[in-house]
Amino acid sequence: MRRLMAERDERREQSNGFAVAEFPFGIHACGSCVTPAVGQAVAPTVGPAGSGEESAASIPDFSGFWVHGLPGFEPLPSGPTALVNRSRRPNGTGDILKLVGDYTNPILKPEAAEVVKRHSELGLKGIGDPNPRNQCWPGGVPFVFTNGPTQLLQQPDKVTILYSYDHQVRRVRLNQPHSAQVTPSWYGDSVGHYEGDSLVIDTVGVKVGRYSMIDWYGTPHTEALHVVERYRMLDSEAAKEGFERDAKQHNVAQAMNPNYRGKYLQLQFTVEDKGVFAMPWTATMTYRSGGSGPADWEEEACAENIQWYSGKDADVPRADKPDF
Repeated sequence: MRRLMAERDERREQSNGFAVAEFPFGIHACGSCVTPAVGQAVAPTVGPAGSGEESAASIPDFSGFWVHGLPGFEPLPSGPTALVNRSRRPNGTGDILKLVGDYTNPILKPEAAEVVKRHSELGLKGIGDPNPRNQCWPGGVPFVFTNGPTQLLQQPDKVTILYSYDHQVRRVRLNQPHSAQVTPSWYGDSVGHYEGDSLVIDTVGVKVGRYSMIDWYGTPHTEALHVVERYRMLDSEAAKEGFERDAKQHNVAQAMNPNYRGKYLQLQFTVEDKGVFAMPWTATMTYRSGGSGPADWEEEACAENIQWYSGKDADVPRADKPDF
């Protein structure tokens, strides 16, 4: 059953640029409060908070739906970067049916490398491993970047980011600092500003839950997690480099349409977490257009399809006590 579902999901990825799959898992402790000043840089603002100094003409337009295949992150060609899949197909690309994170990546501290290695062993055996997506839990940052079609709703004082899979939502305050004391939440405390043609988002205070992880390889995180995102539009020639890097890992070269002359969206993000990583690292996600009409946004409710692997139901979040 699991093999049939995985093959079905792989076909969806090849045709739509996104899919549903099932893999790594981790459990971590969480503090009750995060102070951004401790080991975490606060995002700079553009002018005084709420001043709205950016003119409408200078703000890039990110409208539309943006899609990307799984498992998502595009490693950079050099420098500290995201984990790759050690399990390869005959053509040299990563095998999405066997997610085996590279636990020898120098960005990982020894304890984190052991966590990734344990999940890798399950991946090699083709054993389903719970993660936020297949258990219907909030993805958190940066895991949520891979959660299906993405839409950025831009307003003068905020940006709202929608993720199609399981209706996940992030809210980014513009031109404001982080709160002095941040209470951890599933998507953290996000503040942003525009820099030229880019939207920059700084996130701290991401809650650590039962299935929290950075990526599809089970890389853990702690409450010290700090993520900086940079979104910008690219033409087809500039986007080509990102798609080529991704194709080597995930075999999704078809996401780059040679006949399409419109724009692409690229997210470059940097991750640091002194509890897990030996150094900050950076990766990208280069999204193609998924359309812009209501029919292009498919409803995907995780709780309506909770049998992810044979004999087990997803651990759908439940209230500790009845609401009434």
